[in-house]
Amino acid sequence: MSEHLQTALTLAATGVPVLPLRQGKVPFGNCRSCADNACGGRPNMKTAGPCRCPGVCHAWAAATTDPTVLTSPAWTAAWRRAVSVAYHPGGAGLTVVDLDDPAAVAWARETLPATRTVPTTRGEHWIYRGTMSSSNAVRLGVDIKSTMSYARYLAPGTGAMADLPGAVRTLAVKAPSTVCPAPYEAVVPTGARGGECPHRTPTYLDRGIAMAEQRITDASSAVHATVYRTFLAVLSTHGRCGCLTDAHVARLFTAAQAKGETLRHCTDAWTNARTRLGL
Repeated sequence: MSEHLQTALTLAATGVPVLPLRQGKVPFGNCRSCADNACGGRPNMKTAGPCRCPGVCHAWAAATTDPTVLTSPAWTAAWRRAVSVAYHPGGAGLTVVDLDDPAAVAWARETLPATRTVPTTRGEHWIYRGTMSSSNAVRLGVDIKSTMSYARYLAPGTGAMADLPGAVRTLAVKAPSTVCPAPYEAVVPTGARGGECPHRTPTYLDRGIAMAEQRITDASSAVHATVYRTFLAVLSTHGRCGCLTDAHVARLFTAAQAKGETLRHCTDAWTNARTRLGL
């Protein structure tokens, strides 16, 4: 039995869902049947995985505590090639504040309540009891990993684990101003009466954003293209009147990142769509 598999079984026995990571500290790629979600799966928090594939597919959603799965032939082959063990914090009822450099660690020590800490290559993981939505780059050098995400297992850590504080949840609320494009200057379209944006109604705008989120979420292939086309459609309707806020854009970015898009891809797609529309 490999060292990584032994570690994984130990963690699984304590209720922590685990998965192997390959070279580059990334999950194993989907099998042919699951590529581009061809299996029809869509990762969510209610299941251990999005499909019945015997392989290590769908990244964080493949994480499991089932020793039968962990020691199955397909998983055993993956463990032999694995370079490290990862776990799904949200599936274990946890949130990891990933501090990527000394400056971020110093900020956390001054700002956040003490909790269990694990040293990393460049910084520390601060682990809290409780779950929330994962979010990258909530501030310089700080990511939040909880639901729909994975974190590398490095060590048990030291210190008593504290409950997830409001200060960490607030970081995610503030994330849009960090990860989204700059706010848009309100430009009232020709024909708008009294200088009021014709889209400033909760029903119209919220329905449009919700439909855009669903379009991205439902994409089973060509995710890059779908994200770009969706951003283009949203901007063509709402981009010139100033009704979009950072919160709206964050919802679109979150939907795209849940489908595997990186923050850079989201930002590039948004910028390209604005450029094409002359915004």
